[in-house]
Amino acid sequence: MNTTVERALSKVPEVTLVFWMIKIAATTLGETGGDAVSMSMHMGYLTSTIIFAAIFLLSVAAQIKAKGFHPFLYWITIIATTTVGTTLADFSDRSLGIGYAGGTTLLLALLLASLALWKRTLGTVSVESVSTPRAEMFYWMTIMFSQTLGTALGDWTADTAGLGYEGAAVVFGLLLVLVAVAYYRTRISHTLLFWTAFILTRPLGAVIGDFLDKPISSGGLALSRFSASATLLLFIVACLFFFRQRAAQQAH
Repeated sequence: MNTTVERALSKVPEVTLVFWMIKIAATTLGETGGDAVSMSMHMGYLTSTIIFAAIFLLSVAAQIKAKGFHPFLYWITIIATTTVGTTLADFSDRSLGIGYAGGTTLLLALLLASLALWKRTLGTVSVESVSTPRAEMFYWMTIMFSQTLGTALGDWTADTAGLGYEGAAVVFGLLLVLVAVAYYRTRISHTLLFWTAFILTRPLGAVIGDFLDKPISSGGLALSRFSASATLLLFIVACLFFFRQRAAQQAH
């Protein structure tokens, strides 16, 4: 493997079962944490988005400045993308008055535009391309849009499509299983499948988060957003302590 690819991959975790466990927990935390600030603390969607966007930008700057892979820094940045994704999606869907379908369409367009601009600029959207600050900015911008889209898609599936939180969780869980089967049993691009799975974990986390903290009358468990967020955060920290994460040795 050449030096450029090694340098790029050294800041990206190896994709394992633990990676996906942490990713789903992080996206669920993004939902409960984002709602805790915007709803429980009554900060509103716009103010919460500004707060989480500032945290996101600071964490991305730290991630880009880092010389190698640091698990805690990487996952702090992922959590930052998913919390800002939650409040930004809610702001688009509700405050702008365009609804879940409109918000999903808008965010899908932004995600596709990010991927298209990334590919046009660098010639690829593979993790192999993440070897410069500009490439890392594309990487994290794409992740942020994917997290925001996932929130809107999860809300649309659970509410507008009428599947409810449990039904939506089953749908997205089955889709992830199909992606995993395709990864190991087909010749479909692993880069395409990676991004597909990455996007699908977000609506799964969104509906699980809503199931945990929404009122019983709305199909949730009515758990405290703060306690749910704290539990998820402790789970992520425990995973990082007990399961060593290594830098990826191959593209994904």
